[in-house]
Amino acid sequence: MMLRALVFVGLLASSLLQAAGNCPGHGSPGSMLVSVEWLQTHAKDPGLVVVGVGPRAEFDKGHIPGSVSLELAAISAKGAALTLELPPMAELADTFAALGVSNSSRVVLYSVANSVQSATRVFLTLDAMGLGKNTALLDGGLAAWTGAGRQTTTDVSAVRRGTVEPCAQTDIIVDAAYVSGNLRRAGIDIVDARLPAFYTGEQIPNNQRAGHVPGAVNLPFSSMFDGKGLLKSTDELKGMLSAAGVKTGDRIVSYCHIGQQATVVYFVAQYLGFEARLYDGSWQDWSARSELPTEVSKKP
Repeated sequence: MMLRALVFVGLLASSLLQAAGNCPGHGSPGSMLVSVEWLQTHAKDPGLVVVGVGPRAEFDKGHIPGSVSLELAAISAKGAALTLELPPMAELADTFAALGVSNSSRVVLYSVANSVQSATRVFLTLDAMGLGKNTALLDGGLAAWTGAGRQTTTDVSAVRRGTVEPCAQTDIIVDAAYVSGNLRRAGIDIVDARLPAFYTGEQIPNNQRAGHVPGAVNLPFSSMFDGKGLLKSTDELKGMLSAAGVKTGDRIVSYCHIGQQATVVYFVAQYLGFEARLYDGSWQDWSARSELPTEVSKKP
């Protein structure tokens, strides 16, 4: 991805970074997803930080009591060539510390605007910082919270600043060169998380080429949730991946339009125990590179 390598070279030199070998690793199925009931029970736990992701205006309309607000712009590089580029780790550390997050915190994410991909984008960011092991998604988000009869509030909670020392896990984010070098390679599955019309080429994003990365399979991010917005069962999700040709032990590399929807696939892949990567530049990057091939099809 454009600028990614340069960014992380700087990150590794930062005094804020721990040695990569000491990173705590990624989350596990038992820790990555929490229910409304769990959150209600653990709401007062020391070290718990609940983050409502999305526009501040939506957060202010009503949010889970005790949660703090985070907009994606706050964790995106300003003036970057591509949308949603990660800023330097030191900047991310400051942003999350201001929310009350520390390395030992248990972080629970939810979307304030019915946009689960915003919450999973934050999960990806924290994972890149080495904090993914202690980060979870609230299953069903704010809708599940209110649907269960829980109250929301417009009160803004006082925040005690945390201390974050990132441990950059650069391997989870890949660029166009990585993807192009692994097309149709056994054991590496490229997954397009966009809606089928974009994958087939029937619908063309603004100023971009039609179609998808050659050999990629289509697993729309929205298909991974049931009608209530809850994540489908592990058996259902594994069945979806298997039907798409993903085998146990494969590495899943996901992409979408700008690196947001694909973080849902990234999250699900990790949740199911797969090794996951994100092509963060996604179609906005691939499509802009005229030397790279594209593929169109009549169906996913």
